[in-house]
Amino acid sequence: MEQESFAPAATDLQEGGDQFSNISFRPLDVSDVDDFMVWASDERVTHFCSFNPYTSKEDGINYIKNTVIPHPWLRAICLNNRPIGAISVTKNSGNDVCRGELGYVLAARYWGKGIATKAVKMVAKTIFSERPELERLEALVDVENVGSQRVLEKAGFTREGVLRKYFIRKGRSRDMLLDFGCNLKMCRITKDSEAMEC
Repeated sequence: MEQESFAPAATDLQEGGDQFSNISFRPLDVSDVDDFMVWASDERVTHFCSFNPYTSKEDGINYIKNTVIPHPWLRAICLNNRPIGAISVTKNSGNDVCRGELGYVLAARYWGKGIATKAVKMVAKTIFSERPELERLEALVDVENVGSQRVLEKAGFTREGVLRKYFIRKGRSRDMLLDFGCNLKMCRITKDSEAMEC
């Protein structure tokens, strides 16, 4: 199936100032499948994801219906209300209910522009009040995923250690960094969404 390339509207990329000030979150819906396919079908984006690139719009629709919509906290990262990625906090259960695992994905066109860092900061600022059972927000990152490590470092998360042969991704065991953790007591969050330290 031929993919339509994503060409953002001229208002998406403003010259000067904070060109990405219109970053917001909203639920991802089936009607967003074309935007979803921009990143979900890109091998560069999915390289460190647990899933392979999506090759059909139908598979994308099924994923949105069966995984995204029922997820308790998964949001589209939007630029001017158009999805350019997604971010989630996965809820643990039992004795691990106090921890949430952060995950995010962003269309390659927007890498290196501070959008993922801003999205992570926005989530870290609000998730503890939205999910009062959480005491810790953490992210597991492949040791080779340097870009994601930088995102978390810039967002104020603290690298905590390496989990050897922790995860099998695409048929290969991987070392993962329990790269970054942030907890409610460690985080000093101000009214300014850009000012958070963990």
